[in-house]
Amino acid sequence: MRVRIFDTTLRDGEQTVGISLTPDQKLDIAKKLDALGVDVIEAGFPTTSEGERQAARMITDEGLSSEICGMTRANKKDIDVAVDTGLSYINTFVATSDIHLEHNREMTKTQALEQAVEAVEYAKSRGLKVEFGAVDATRTERGFLKEILGEVARAGAYTVTIPDTTGCATPEYMAELTRDAISTAAGTPVSVHCHNDFGLAVANTLSGIRAGAACAQVTINGIGERAGNASLEELAVALKCLRYDQKYETGIKTELIYDTSRFISKVMGIQVQPNKAIVGDNAFSHEDEIHTDAMLDNPMTYESISPELVGRKHQIYVGKHTGVHGLDAVLGDYGIRPTEEQSRRILDRVKASADQGVRITDAQLLLITREVFGEK
Repeated sequence: MRVRIFDTTLRDGEQTVGISLTPDQKLDIAKKLDALGVDVIEAGFPTTSEGERQAARMITDEGLSSEICGMTRANKKDIDVAVDTGLSYINTFVATSDIHLEHNREMTKTQALEQAVEAVEYAKSRGLKVEFGAVDATRTERGFLKEILGEVARAGAYTVTIPDTTGCATPEYMAELTRDAISTAAGTPVSVHCHNDFGLAVANTLSGIRAGAACAQVTINGIGERAGNASLEELAVALKCLRYDQKYETGIKTELIYDTSRFISKVMGIQVQPNKAIVGDNAFSHEDEIHTDAMLDNPMTYESISPELVGRKHQIYVGKHTGVHGLDAVLGDYGIRPTEEQSRRILDRVKASADQGVRITDAQLLLITREVFGEK
């Protein structure tokens, strides 16, 4: 099964607190996403500002292989702005949960349904490809969610999306909602858009896909509102490597994942946490003696995927938990071959420093090594 990857780094990702991109920066990121192989790039929310409209025009005019999409509210003004910007594809939405309808939109379910259908029909009349999302779908009454997704599908929506807007779904419930949508959308592809408030965004996305969703909305490094979105790199590698009862494929060139992650981290000024799966500094790093000894014999003992798959390499670090085998491997990378006795003395000093809370860098290790080599 081919899973469509809809990247919203430039829209939902930019909604990360403190992030604001220039049109040129957005274009640079779009080029990276295109090279990575995403199917759709959500360029932004054109009605927000002139800069957003300029960025959408620049990205659309670049002639990228990825489809370019823009976010709109479900009204004629936003849709007209998207058309004027040069977009031929929009991602529009209406809130559907009781709490949003009562406190955010102040409308009834009937009004929400009418607005959604009218927006899809109007966008179609303007020649647009339309993706529709039911905001806060996972807290929406299931019968109404099925009704509105079914109606917008019949109105001509290209895809219907189940957004877990507040990240409160479980994998089991996301699968149930996906099956509901598939049954009522009658052949219209279903997409899932999961937030990470409970750390379940990727798990929920995978669950939706296993239940039949054909598209996943994701961001690089999992950035986005509050705790972020489902992480593109985690999802793409999971679909490629984990053993499911069905084979899943994407257009993602996984060997470019790490480079793309680092580029976007630098441009946006958001540091990736060290223990982040796939792209974190520690994802393929080892220090413990038992781990490094096994790794040096066969990397798959403590790694479930090859780091080269995502454009990375193994890293062995020296510290309190290191053994002689790991120490010699690190020194060997510098062309240093200590005797067994020298290795033991170097390691004793390393452990003594580490016990004092010192993080042993390569520079410190080499200094200790030189001192031990200089001893009589």
